[in-house]
Amino acid sequence: MKELEQRIRQEGAILSDKVLKVDSFLNHQVDTELALATGREFAKVFAGEKITKVLTIEASGIQFAMAAGIALGVPFVYAKKKKAVTQSDNVYTATVQSFTRGETYQVTVDQRYLGVDDKVLIVDDFLATGAALVGLVDIVRQSGAELVGVGCIIEKSFQEGRGLLEEKGVKIHSLARITSMKPGEVHFAEEEQSEHKLSIKERV
Repeated sequence: MKELEQRIRQEGAILSDKVLKVDSFLNHQVDTELALATGREFAKVFAGEKITKVLTIEASGIQFAMAAGIALGVPFVYAKKKKAVTQSDNVYTATVQSFTRGETYQVTVDQRYLGVDDKVLIVDDFLATGAALVGLVDIVRQSGAELVGVGCIIEKSFQEGRGLLEEKGVKIHSLARITSMKPGEVHFAEEEQSEHKLSIKERV
């Protein structure tokens, strides 16, 4: 998604070769039109899958799951990191470790909101270590629902998350795939493919 890649280049702060800060437009202050555009893109990619629910985890994935739900015309559900007193004991649970916060959460989804008749798209803001998404995949499988795939806004392809999900047979679509980065420099998967094609043409 070219618009997203441009925003990462213009406004993203690369703090190290693993940490990207995008809180000016994605996960603290949110560009609402960009968020809605990501939802439309996911709806296009997963068109024809007859999705009934979009699933995410609080809090940074909520705006993108909502955007995808709006575009698909279906509800979205978010896994809670702390069980509310109003929540029943009939929940699906998974243990998730947060890379950015250095904390471990027992996330829950009420069993009333996911079931065997559902076809689920998981949406989240980042795919890096994959811990949160693996937890959500586990919750979908506990529910007996069909997992259609995972949609991520930004993927750091040099980390292990994609591999962990692919081992579980999960279809993944990321709107911006970062292959490497360091302060002042970021590389995306599409541009590397273009450079490879160009070098082949030059050799021919």
